[in-house]
Amino acid sequence: MFELDPRLENDTTAVTDLPLSRAVLMDDARYPWLILIPRIVGLTEIHDMSPAEIMQLTKEATTASRTLQSLTGAHKMNVATLGNVVSQLHVHVVARFEGDAAWPAPVWGVGEAEPYEGTVRAEMMERVKTELDLAFI
Repeated sequence: MFELDPRLENDTTAVTDLPLSRAVLMDDARYPWLILIPRIVGLTEIHDMSPAEIMQLTKEATTASRTLQSLTGAHKMNVATLGNVVSQLHVHVVARFEGDAAWPAPVWGVGEAEPYEGTVRAEMMERVKTELDLAFI
């Protein structure tokens, strides 16, 4: 049965399930940041996926990237898989802005996460969910 790595579960909130992946929102208001986690038990590497699964993951990451950029007006989208700390395969989709807390460096390990305040997280989640769900009808 598919389960999120506890570190991903602690740092994120579920937004929606796409055809292959669960989309979650990182709880760091400094960067609009989605993470896509393929719902395949034990998966750690892209090369362990079938060609069809790889194509689907690419489609989902591209759609998530376009969605975040459209909703936020980001200058640059960062899409990456690392897996050095959390081995469960997951794809980061991060909206970046010139002058953000880490610009132009990567966001990992820069400062402390700043949780969303008030209703901002729920509003962002609803906007992202609506756009992603429409894209995969």
